[in-house]
This record gives sequence, structure tokens and C-alpha cells, in this order.
Amino acid sequence: MWQTLLKKFEKYPAQAKVLKLLFERGFQVNEEGKVTSGSIEIAHTQLAKEAGVDRRVVDATTKTIISDELLSTIFKNVHSIPFLRDVAPSLGLGVIIIIPEDASHVGILAEVAGLISRSNVSIRQAVSDDPYLTDNPRLTIITDKKVPGELVDKILELPSVKGVSIY
Repeated sequence: MWQTLLKKFEKYPAQAKVLKLLFERGFQVNEEGKVTSGSIEIAHTQLAKEAGVDRRVVDATTKTIISDELLSTIFKNVHSIPFLRDVAPSLGLGVIIIIPEDASHVGILAEVAGLISRSNVSIRQAVSDDPYLTDNPRLTIITDKKVPGELVDKILELPSVKGVSIY
């Protein structure tokens, strides 16, 4: 899917950077070409600064998005979510970060979730990095309580898991 989107910008690498930023942050692009998060409008100059491009590149990217049916559908409907990883310890929640052997392997989340549930720990959130968007994808699982050490050992025994971090 990601390659299909990037192909539309293969001649415009700066616009591809903007596209990736918009998608990673879950920003929408409305019919007027304005970038939003819900009803909050985000200045093209701020986006350009973050992406390391000129504001006109952001303008051109949003024009391309609204003129393309697939891109328009995606960017009218994409949403961001609150990611609890960095605040979980303050909320008394556990964090498990899985480093996969191969992020495209089928069933990593199912295997890990099975072990977690059998340890009588509830999953509050699971966020998986897209291996097509991230060089070192991780699976981050937020649990309802701190993770017991024996659970980490069991997760590390899974053939699909290369490493585990908890906090």
C-alpha cells in the first residue's frame, strides 16, 4: 500500500517527505487543501519546517492529494490516536516493546497477546510500526499493570521475537 502512495510522488522526493509526515502524524487534508487534525488547522509553514522543505512543497503536496481520488480518500479519513507509551508508567501501566525477527511475519501480535492473556494481564493498547514506513519497526503493548519478569522470558522464547524491553 505504501509503495502505491509513494509511486505517485516518485518524481517529487520533497513532496514524498511531506506525504510521509502527514501520514505518520495522522493529519487530514480537507477539500480546500488545508491540513488538519480534526477541526484544528495546521499551518503549512510549520509542516514545511518539520519536513525540512519549503512551504510551497507542502502546498503542492496537498494539491496533489485533493486531486487524486485514492489520496483524497485516505487523507480525508486518516486519524491520529493518543499513544500511551511515554505516559504509561505515570499512569501505573506496563509497557512491552517487542523487537521482531521479521516485522512482516504473520502472527507476532497474536502470539504475544496469547502469552500476555495467559499471564492474567490485560492489554490496554497495542501499536505496531508499519515495516514499510519504519526502518526498525517495533510492536508496543501497553498493559493494565507492570509486566512480570517470567512473562518477558516467555515472550523471548517466541521464534518471531528478537528482543523485548519493558518499563
